[in-house]
Amino acid sequence: MELSRIIISDLNEQQVVWLREIDGPRSFAIVIGIFEAASINRHVKGEEAPRPLTHDLLCSVVEGLGGVLEDVVITNLQDHTYYALLRIRHNGDLVEIDSRPSDAIALAVHYKPALPIFVDDSVLEQAANA
Repeated sequence: MELSRIIISDLNEQQVVWLREIDGPRSFAIVIGIFEAASINRHVKGEEAPRPLTHDLLCSVVEGLGGVLEDVVITNLQDHTYYALLRIRHNGDLVEIDSRPSDAIALAVHYKPALPIFVDDSVLEQAANA
């Protein structure tokens, strides 16, 4: 999947990101908070903050501890809440860290090129029927 659109509203606390299947027709929206939306938007536009913000800090911590963020996976949709994992390679092992999808997407777009965003097929099916 790839980030296809981000909708930021000054009138609403809930912002929206759209993910689209790279080689397919499926897409779906995730409602996120303003801070995550601003972070995603900033990285998509290539804007730099004068000091590290939260997602910048997290990337630096992972790298500083010898890890490599490989990709993110949206794994579940339960009671209108999406769940995700950060998949970090550390000392040859794959470590999976629970994450909100908004933070996972913000970290994925932090990198150039953006890291892969995977979505479990069951999530895509549920989102299509929601």
